[in-house]
Amino acid sequence: MNKSASSTTSYIDIMEKNHMEIPWHDYASDDSNVLIAQAGLIEKASVIGRVGLIMLSCGTGAWRVRTSMNKLSKELGVTCTVDVGLMSIEFNCFDGNDCVSQSLSIANTGVNTSKLYRMEQFVESFPKEEAHLTGEEIHKRLDEIEKIHALYSPAKLGLAAALACCAFTFLLGGGPVEMILAFIAAGIGNIIRTKLIKHHFTLFLNIAVSISAACLMYAICLKAAEIFFHVPAVHEAGYICSMLFIIPGFPFITSGIDLAKLDLRSGLERLTYSIIIVLVATMFAWIMAMLLRLQPQDFTSVNLSDVSRLVLRLIASFCGVFGFSIMFNSSIPMAATAALIGSVANTLRLELVDFTGIPAAAAAFIGALTAGLLASFIKKNNGYPRISLTVPSIVIMVPGLYLYRSFYNFGIMSLTEAVSWFSIAIMIIIALPLGLIFARILTDRTFRYCT
Repeated sequence: MNKSASSTTSYIDIMEKNHMEIPWHDYASDDSNVLIAQAGLIEKASVIGRVGLIMLSCGTGAWRVRTSMNKLSKELGVTCTVDVGLMSIEFNCFDGNDCVSQSLSIANTGVNTSKLYRMEQFVESFPKEEAHLTGEEIHKRLDEIEKIHALYSPAKLGLAAALACCAFTFLLGGGPVEMILAFIAAGIGNIIRTKLIKHHFTLFLNIAVSISAACLMYAICLKAAEIFFHVPAVHEAGYICSMLFIIPGFPFITSGIDLAKLDLRSGLERLTYSIIIVLVATMFAWIMAMLLRLQPQDFTSVNLSDVSRLVLRLIASFCGVFGFSIMFNSSIPMAATAALIGSVANTLRLELVDFTGIPAAAAAFIGALTAGLLASFIKKNNGYPRISLTVPSIVIMVPGLYLYRSFYNFGIMSLTEAVSWFSIAIMIIIALPLGLIFARILTDRTFRYCT
């Protein structure tokens, strides 16, 4: 037994990474007093490329990555051409005499809005501060930024997911029983997910285990509630909400923005990544539903007055967006700001559907447009990255319930129902990034043109 454990440990210790680490400090001389503006092209390219790679690792889209690299290049007297994907960057730097080409990649993709905010501050202050430092000093500053990992423990991230999915449950029509059960199941599911991410397990295993755990926990809690509190089994529909923490909001939205700017490589790669997550999640949720005999039925109706429903929707939207923002590693002030935007935009969307009867996709477009306009206005005052406010505020509008129901019905060969749910989901998914894109067009002159 000890021998086996020892051999496993030694194997992990000697196992080489598939993505080799880049020795950034080798590009700059430790004892050099040459400022980066007067340094060689290779040293300048290392700073430009590393900034782009850190931006990419935060989950932002190709347009923002390229904009940041271009700003540094102009300041350093370099011409830079960049091709950005989901996990890699290929770029060329010219200075009139020499040319440097580099291909850089990250080991895994994710979302880190706190690091993104710090990187945007770095890029913004570069002409006044970092441009007057040496290459070694700049890389040391970038080392500090790269150390910004998760601000919250797995337990706190589990609590954030629990809060978000509990709010999601109410907004989708669930009652107190479904909300409580989804809170417990989603919290445990996301704790497991964050633990697996921390230990670098592969994407498919991460999704399969966390989704299966959430569904299983919901079924166990529901059975316990039936036995001890005589809760009827009609509340089983809420199990879908317990797995909505897995929704790939950032890559879904950034893929639409990249496609709008004709960054087809990045846009299609991000869209493919999002589809993979949805397919794997819905597949294992469907398998668990078959094993546990759960069915995605309609929620039991909750009788509320119009005013009470409006107030509760505002509160639930705030809580849901706040939870997702924390899961994206936002600071508390940034998460609260995004939650305020989301509470207005999402409540407007739901009220439009209820009182005007417009299609869900059109209401989603208006909600996303509202979120984008509010985020643009707020960004001018507090400087938060626009995408760090808009994506959490509209991820709560992503139709995860519809996507799952379509897959479930495909699985049981109820094709008419499946196509119906899938069509609605696709229309909403298309409408959400379109709303943000038009908000950017209205408020950002640089975004209106293809240059």
